[in-house]
Amino acid sequence: MTDDELRELVASLAVSQRETDKQIKENSKEVNKQLKELGKQIGGLGKKFGSFTEGLALPSMQKILQDKFKMEIISPSVRIHKAGADIEIDVLAYANSSINEVYVVEVKSHLREEGITQLQNIMQNFRKFFPEHKDKKVFGIIAAVDMSVELQNRVRSLGFYTAQIREDIFSLDVPDDFIAKAY
Repeated sequence: MTDDELRELVASLAVSQRETDKQIKENSKEVNKQLKELGKQIGGLGKKFGSFTEGLALPSMQKILQDKFKMEIISPSVRIHKAGADIEIDVLAYANSSINEVYVVEVKSHLREEGITQLQNIMQNFRKFFPEHKDKKVFGIIAAVDMSVELQNRVRSLGFYTAQIREDIFSLDVPDDFIAKAY
């Protein structure tokens, strides 16, 4: 191979390398765009599944809140914005009678530690967002389609009720000697 042929080969390889780099860069942009879109779609599915779970839980939880706890007002999907902060409650129930209580229900398809922390934060900040309930005892319930025994025990140790689905109906799932914590 002559020097000229070698230079020509190196120049040709350099051009090929630049073209390959350009294609990789363009493909990378397209892949990133597709991954971003896929992330949005998955996030949307997660929200829809969460809404589906909340809708599935509402009739059962409404019955529990009315029959067992004698709640008069039951509101699904309560969102409050005050002083630059937000709070979202899946189900809020209360009574203004001799039963002066509030129940905050957090619904999860699959309970994770973050769900427990979320309910704890709601309970700790509840009176900031709902001063009209300042004289009421506030109780928490986590209703989940899937809840490990470990997380179920953790939820109860914090004084929250647990509810799980059985045969398409949510029901309270606490031992007879369970004592809920009033906030």
